[in-house]
Amino acid sequence: MTAPHDLSHELSVAAALARDAGALLLAHLRAGFTVEHKTGADDPVTIADREASTLIMTALAAAFPDDGLLSEEETDDRARLNHDRVWIVDPIDGTKEYSTGLPDYCVSIGLAVGSEPVLGVVYAPETDELFTGVVGQGAFLNGQPTPPPGSGPDWRVAVSDTEHSRELHAVPLSGMKPSGSIALKLARIAAGHADVTFTMSPRSEWDIAAGHALLRAAGGDLTRRDGRAIHYNQPRPHVEQGLIGGQPRATAWLKDQLSALHLPTAHLGLQAHEPAWTALAPADRAALQGHPGVNVRHADGQLLALLVVNPETRQVQRAEGDAFHLDRLTRDVTRALGTVTLGTVQP
Repeated sequence: MTAPHDLSHELSVAAALARDAGALLLAHLRAGFTVEHKTGADDPVTIADREASTLIMTALAAAFPDDGLLSEEETDDRARLNHDRVWIVDPIDGTKEYSTGLPDYCVSIGLAVGSEPVLGVVYAPETDELFTGVVGQGAFLNGQPTPPPGSGPDWRVAVSDTEHSRELHAVPLSGMKPSGSIALKLARIAAGHADVTFTMSPRSEWDIAAGHALLRAAGGDLTRRDGRAIHYNQPRPHVEQGLIGGQPRATAWLKDQLSALHLPTAHLGLQAHEPAWTALAPADRAALQGHPGVNVRHADGQLLALLVVNPETRQVQRAEGDAFHLDRLTRDVTRALGTVTLGTVQP
């Protein structure tokens, strides 16, 4: 796809805001701050997240009053669903890295039009890297066009440092390069610093919208692990399963590798029409059809863990599977829903 019309003004505004927010983040680093946690140790938040979000969202609302807005750090204004154009913002993607003094974080500002990511700005304050791009018009790093995709065969695979430390370090997949922010991973793939990426855990729209637009602007793409497209400005702004994306040839290679290695992914809120449904036993397919809280971790059709949760009460109704995979799945569900508690659990 291409951008619907000239977005040079939008790109200029977003780039300036990303730099302004980056300066604010560096100022907070110098002054010091307290780290809080939302759903657990893997989900920190700081005053810098909130102030950067306010800065960006206030300016976007003033510059583009007819557009919808979505930010990780703001109450979700569902009026955005009535807008064709929606700005999707993560004021700090990689807050864990930011709060622990590591440089692998960024400001992420994306624009979706008609549910498709069309414009992306990602700014890494520590390295002063400004990634900008519009689909159909190319991607740029600090104003310079990004290079054409690599030709392999030694593909560079950007992976989550958390997933690598917990699980991927034991996997014989060549070329893995662990890092923090997924927005920055996608931006650096667009800029030719890596070739491809994947996750086992789900992500939210604000994590990936800008990076996805940059990747498309550079000729790549990002999808769910089962190959289905990602659409933005959804009522629930969370992609319910792991992701895979990068330059086309590298992505095709990685899909084959992940299948051969049987690397798992979570799928939250699983429904009967989705491919992972076949991982459930026939009796469970019949019993759970239509249930809004079926969550699984699976690998190529093999069920590794099942967690059935009442999404209204957040009570776990059923939990089963390998202890390690059940723990990972519970973490993913907690990030998406908030803390879950034991209800009437079937062993």
